[in-house]
Amino acid sequence: MNDLPTPADMIDLSGRVIVVTGAGGGIGSGITRRLAQAGASVVAHTRTTPVDELMDELPDIVTSVTVDLTTPEGPATVVQAAVEHHGRIDGLVNNAGIQPVVAFADLTDDQWTEMIDTNLTAAHRLTHAVAATMREGDTPGSIVHIASIEGRHPTAVHGHYATSKAALIMHAKAAALAYGPHQIRVNSVSPGLIGRPGLEDAWPEGVQRWLAAAPLARLGAPDDVGDACVFLCSDLSRWITGHDLVVDGGVLTHPTW
Repeated sequence: MNDLPTPADMIDLSGRVIVVTGAGGGIGSGITRRLAQAGASVVAHTRTTPVDELMDELPDIVTSVTVDLTTPEGPATVVQAAVEHHGRIDGLVNNAGIQPVVAFADLTDDQWTEMIDTNLTAAHRLTHAVAATMREGDTPGSIVHIASIEGRHPTAVHGHYATSKAALIMHAKAAALAYGPHQIRVNSVSPGLIGRPGLEDAWPEGVQRWLAAAPLARLGAPDDVGDACVFLCSDLSRWITGHDLVVDGGVLTHPTW
């Protein structure tokens, strides 16, 4: 993972304005950084996690907006901030989400509602708002949902999370169908296990199982997800819409029977 080429070595997003939600987390910051390195102006959304490090690192490229996207006014606030600062929106990465651990049979209505509101409904509302802005400006655009391989294969303590991600994958397909005539592409990216500080200590058996199962024999990194988003936000993917791009080091190549 050392000496990675920057996206700018391969793809130029100069002049594009791209919104990234949940930009303060590990994956979100990786997406934001790789888009910025490719030349995009990034509007970094956060609800609670600070994005100060990104702002300090990329002060001329990244602006921030703080709002709860599950509130009725949240999506409109993000769109307004992007348009006021940059005059347009060319791309959106719906990355914000939660992943609490709870047995499916023990779920309360409140836990279920929180998951769907955060991971699915907020993404739907923001997609709708951003697409409306793109249509008003007659601007081709790209929208990317960050889903998960759990949207294809659930785990025992992430049932509601897996359900929300499966719905997000289908939402991208439905939105691709609806917005395609307006030259707005909608795709999803489904990451596998992405490394983060302390993961090996907190879940050593899970990490070892993953490394044994992954043909590429490593955990994913936020840059891996970020580069997939750079591609899908670029003209290189101009004829790709309604697709779920799996970024998992090959884990899903294994048969499940």
